[in-house]
Amino acid sequence: MQRLPVRHLSSIALAITALASAGAHAQAAAPDAAASAPADDVQTVTVTAQGRKQEVQKVPIAIQLLGPEQIAKVGAVNLAQVADFVPGLAIDASQPTQPSYSLRGLGNGDFGIGTDAPVGVYVNGVYTGKTGGALLNFNDVKRVEVLKGPQGTLFGRNSAGGAISIVTNDPDGQNLASGLVRAGNYGTVHAEGVLNRALSEDFDLRISAVGEKSDGWATNATDGRKNPQAHTWGTRMGARWSPSDDTSVVLTWEHEDLNERPRPIWAAGSFNEDRSVITYIDPRHEQLRNDAIGGVESRLFNGLNLRIEHELGDRMTFTSTTGWRHFNSVNVEDNDGTDNPATYLSTGNFEKSSTFEQEFRLNGKSRMADWLVGASFSTEHSAQLSRVNTNTTTLDPVLEQLVDQQLIAAGQSPLPGPPLGLLNGIAAEAGVPGFDLLGQSWEEGMHNTLAAHSEALMADVIWHVGDRTNVTTGVRFTQDTKKFSWYSPLRSAPGLDAQLGVLSPDFFNALVAAGAIDQPTADGLSGLVQGLQGTNIEFTNPEWMAAPVYSSKTWHNTSPRLVIDHQLTPDTMVYGSVTRGYQAGGFNSVSTQANNGRFDPETITSYELGAKGRVAEAGITYSASLFHYLFKNLQAITFVQPTDGGVGHYEITVSNVEATGVDGELNWQVAAPLRLFANGEWIDQKYKGQTNPVGNDLTGQPYGTPMLSLAAGLDVTLALAGGKADWTLQGSHIGATRCNADSATQGSCLSTPTYRVGEAHDRVDTRLGWSAPADRWGVALIVNNLFDKRYVTGLSNLSAAVGVPYTASVTDPRRFQIEFSAKL
Repeated sequence: MQRLPVRHLSSIALAITALASAGAHAQAAAPDAAASAPADDVQTVTVTAQGRKQEVQKVPIAIQLLGPEQIAKVGAVNLAQVADFVPGLAIDASQPTQPSYSLRGLGNGDFGIGTDAPVGVYVNGVYTGKTGGALLNFNDVKRVEVLKGPQGTLFGRNSAGGAISIVTNDPDGQNLASGLVRAGNYGTVHAEGVLNRALSEDFDLRISAVGEKSDGWATNATDGRKNPQAHTWGTRMGARWSPSDDTSVVLTWEHEDLNERPRPIWAAGSFNEDRSVITYIDPRHEQLRNDAIGGVESRLFNGLNLRIEHELGDRMTFTSTTGWRHFNSVNVEDNDGTDNPATYLSTGNFEKSSTFEQEFRLNGKSRMADWLVGASFSTEHSAQLSRVNTNTTTLDPVLEQLVDQQLIAAGQSPLPGPPLGLLNGIAAEAGVPGFDLLGQSWEEGMHNTLAAHSEALMADVIWHVGDRTNVTTGVRFTQDTKKFSWYSPLRSAPGLDAQLGVLSPDFFNALVAAGAIDQPTADGLSGLVQGLQGTNIEFTNPEWMAAPVYSSKTWHNTSPRLVIDHQLTPDTMVYGSVTRGYQAGGFNSVSTQANNGRFDPETITSYELGAKGRVAEAGITYSASLFHYLFKNLQAITFVQPTDGGVGHYEITVSNVEATGVDGELNWQVAAPLRLFANGEWIDQKYKGQTNPVGNDLTGQPYGTPMLSLAAGLDVTLALAGGKADWTLQGSHIGATRCNADSATQGSCLSTPTYRVGEAHDRVDTRLGWSAPADRWGVALIVNNLFDKRYVTGLSNLSAAVGVPYTASVTDPRRFQIEFSAKL
């Protein structure tokens, strides 16, 4: 896969300038008031959250909008970089090919293709999946709608916790060109551009491109290279054909190429000699030392989207949406945080996926009701290799522990030392030249495949009960079928096997004949060698090692919703809703568990009361909601560290979770130059019933979601030097993780003498800019993490078995960028 050279970014920038491109913001070529409109304009903001074009203040769903201006104010490249300002939304994008989403505390973080996520991400109505295609860079985005609460009726499966709908700009009849270039510390260069042309009265073309390069802020002492690196580029091409006033056909192709070094990992602790005491190490003050062989994170993504809209008279519209998405991704990273060959551990995820989706919808409206019916069909074909890489020097103590457990269980004495070192000593005494079992590579892998298809029928009707009251009834019927496979062949260790081949039974019998050892010892050593030649350490299911094993299952679901909304005044709406959501069942990708590794579907029942309104004379708009839900069979990935030592493994745990919370949002246009905004979420989320894999009863304990998340800021706009000066200051606060009995094992909570994982996070961003009349060109300074707050995150004890008790990641330092934009 080719990397995007710096010269490509420069070429984008030059092309932009040649086109006299990008207005104040390239993404804002088509005006959209979504996230930053003054209060008096809020009623004009339209969304498609309910499958219809509606004013956002008239939609009885908790929605937060992000428009191109909000995205530009923080210099966000993707959704994760603006998520802190959407209370209740959490995105882990430290691995862009394996992101995780959580909304109102619901997410799973699982990296396997056998499960889905409870938060659905949709681009122009097409489901993106949860891994390689779920987090692409912003490319000509019109708005982002974050819908909180279950959206099973409207969006379908895998939106049980909520949905994120990303809408991009369609080609239109304008002739415009725009572009933007940013440069900042750590070698950051960002460029984007848009070209829209009306080629005829009924045919329009739109092309956009975006590129991002960053060297990284941490120097890896092992190889001298910077991390974490950014190296991506993407393009989008769209064509719109309007053969008549009633018909519109839009075809879009999207491409993205990512090729960069993997996320940096630090050792966050060390053992004493007998591993009984941990010394905690603050990674924020330590040199980075990563030595993953072949470390890389890459993705090649392509997607096609065809949307056909046809108006059937004045009251009905038919819409067909066809989507195809394909990606190949690789993620090989260090997992021990050191460059010590005696503690070497790295993992790799190799994935490819192709999905197809077809949806038909028919919208209609009358004096009595607005209605929507639809049918959809989708398929997925995916393959994944989860790989573990280590070496025999690292594994020798682990092998000793495993062999000793078997010997003691059989009533025999344990080995006098690590087995490979023991065999090395015997070979040396026997005079075998060049013999060394240590330092040899050891690789294991789990191969999974998934073939899935889903069919659904839905209907949703907004009944107009009087002039001010609506009753919405909706239902979706879904059938999901998945066929899954596991295969974990014998480990690959060619160097080790070549050396072990010397230690045949005849070799040990010769030592017996020479009087060096007795026959029982020879038999034991011969058995040890044979065991080493035919064993796995991580993926040990004998059935899965022998041949691929297949399992399939079909699930059915009915997801209804009932909503009542009432206009108290022309400017104030209240609503109440009861909704159900559904996530398809699935399979555990890497671990043997009960029920053939199969999981039942997740379901959620949610109750919500809300209000939306405005105080026009004061320039205020607001929304608030009170919610309560019960989520059954919530799937989450859990790391299990054996109590007797040895190698840990991942399992998918299933639990019931309930929560009560409040969402709120306020916008206040204090005066023409000044706008204040704030939003927040308070949530109390607990286990309804759960016992973790090591037997801890977590019922009634916090699930982990922070209780409070807040965001607030101000926009100031003033006339200056014939143009317009603007200043934005905004901050966010995410409360501390709520700990439970399993938090330290899972890496979500840990308090040590040198650092704390799970502490509250604060972030402040600012932007100061100036633009010429009509936004012909502009300059700006953007600063992210103004006060340079750094946090330890992503704690893991996956490496404990190989001698590193904890590893961790560190959040980004302060970043600043200078921006230049222009448009024609």
